[in-house]
Amino acid sequence: MQYNWDVAIRYWMSVMHREHVRRAVALGITQANHGSRGALERMREADGLVYYSPRAALEGEPLRDFTAIGRIAEGAVFQAGESGSDFRPWRRRADYDVDAVDASIRPLLAVLDFSRDNPNWGYQLRRGSIEISRHDFEMIRQQMRRPSADDR
Repeated sequence: MQYNWDVAIRYWMSVMHREHVRRAVALGITQANHGSRGALERMREADGLVYYSPRAALEGEPLRDFTAIGRIAEGAVFQAGESGSDFRPWRRRADYDVDAVDASIRPLLAVLDFSRDNPNWGYQLRRGSIEISRHDFEMIRQQMRRPSADDR
């Protein structure tokens, strides 16, 4: 799917291990901060969204990759029910770029606004979801672009 990335007003990065990101992409939703409502309510339709995964799974190997990118879809924040569980996370609909590939954060650390000149850049990610600059979003999007035959 082709996106008009210029329509996004704000850009967000959420932190979640890759296994949960894959599930969110398959469901066409976004969930942040262990299912809390606050971060999702700050997001608006067409805002850019990227996931950073420090690990492959909850107790999995270290990863440190961007694992999904897309935008917030039309619709309000809603509360989902997990069958057989009292866990009722808040979610939003999201459209993901299915052609994007996982990309390491390492080559971008020196150029991203949120990490450049900040040896403790990861500390801010403990919040689970942060607003990032358009510059950062574009740099990440380019890094996640699937190489074409022309790039080889």
